[in-house]
Amino acid sequence: MAEALWRQRGPIWCLDPATSGAVRPGPRPGRIEFIGGSYLAATPQLSYRRLLEALAGQGWSVRAWSYVPGFDHQSQANEAWRAFRADREATTRAAGDFEMPAGERVLRLGHSLGCKLHLLAPDGGRRSAALVALSFNNFSAERSVPLLAEMGQQFGFRSEFSPSPQETLQLVSSGYRQSRNLLVRFSRDDLDQSPRLFDALRQRAGDASELIELPGDHLTPASAGLRRNLLGDWADDPSRQRRFERLADTIGSWALQESATP
Repeated sequence: MAEALWRQRGPIWCLDPATSGAVRPGPRPGRIEFIGGSYLAATPQLSYRRLLEALAGQGWSVRAWSYVPGFDHQSQANEAWRAFRADREATTRAAGDFEMPAGERVLRLGHSLGCKLHLLAPDGGRRSAALVALSFNNFSAERSVPLLAEMGQQFGFRSEFSPSPQETLQLVSSGYRQSRNLLVRFSRDDLDQSPRLFDALRQRAGDASELIELPGDHLTPASAGLRRNLLGDWADDPSRQRRFERLADTIGSWALQESATP
């Protein structure tokens, strides 16, 4: 496969099907807007390379937001949403048009904290066709970064995430408008809280969310690309690679089914 050509536009890393190497024949499915989690999110073009390049190989235009997680998750959700919107506008201007191409659909994809940021988007999910949430994580700051939480109590700065875990689930139940959501949890993931998110989503009228479990752990979406970039091709674990390929196929096939829904 030819080397994929990633481009950076502000905080967004861009990968288009024509520059991602081998691309499957057929109509282009649309655009993926991806937010990673924790320390992996600063370099999504490296940390999540394998997954995102596989999706580009299916024909998706991939946009990945680069950020450093903080305590104010609502502010970061707003920032990500604005960055993706600005990128869509820049893309359409470059194409000589002022609207997104007819029929192009936006699939929001998140891993860990990235799922929460997509769920907190100020449009409530309305500007997307669906959300795929990998390893949803909604722990408190005390559980996630206990040292920072302790320092916050000592020195008087924010030591809990905003919104808090409970507030996040309440906001999902009352304000999140996207009915199509695929929640993916992994069998050996002690950090996953997808069942709690699923329960919150199912409280909404007309919800069509699904929850599935795949083999793997919390780093399955990222570890294959991360290991390869750090250690080279020889470091690939065949069993991890098979799980990675299954994950990419699961996301792509589910999204295409949804894109065929009127």
